[in-house]
Amino acid sequence: MNRTAAFRAFFFVAALPLAACGWRNAKQEPPPSGETFGADDTYSRVYDTAPGQACEAVRRALLGQGYVIGKAGPDAVEANKNFQPDADTHTQLNLRATCLAQDEGHSLVFVNAVQDRYALKTQSNSASVGVGVLGSVSLPVGSSGAALVKVASNTVQNQDFYKRFFDRVKAYLPAKPGESAAPAPPPEPATPPDPAPAG
Repeated sequence: MNRTAAFRAFFFVAALPLAACGWRNAKQEPPPSGETFGADDTYSRVYDTAPGQACEAVRRALLGQGYVIGKAGPDAVEANKNFQPDADTHTQLNLRATCLAQDEGHSLVFVNAVQDRYALKTQSNSASVGVGVLGSVSLPVGSSGAALVKVASNTVQNQDFYKRFFDRVKAYLPAKPGESAAPAPPPEPATPPDPAPAG
């Protein structure tokens, strides 16, 4: 065996423990932000109706809760709702529902809610003053401007929030022959859902 081949064999043998260690560490690494791809049905429900009727029930349920509808169709609905927890904080809840055919006479509704939080940030305005050959210099003036800046965004994981949503959608589904239409549930307090803590 020549010197080059011997060096390669030594390097390969020495690298094996490091590679095994790295593989074990990667295997033990927790999922990102608590994501587990579990088998629960937090974000979906099956309804005994066509997708178009299911999405119409979603639209009505959201309108009944004060959401502003941005998009509404036979297969998807997008809406948002604004909250003002305090004078310097603004929260917007953006919800998207997708309605797909499950099998004959049934539909599968997926929903996802994202909560964006904005904070009021104050920025001082400045004025430029010419100083001849030196160019211009920015000097602060007395006025200041404030703007809302996004400081956080998270997918709502609160299972009770989604359960209440799907229950409300069910109440707006058309009644089957021989069944009486379910009364629409009373409105709930206008408070944003608390996101579930990262697992």
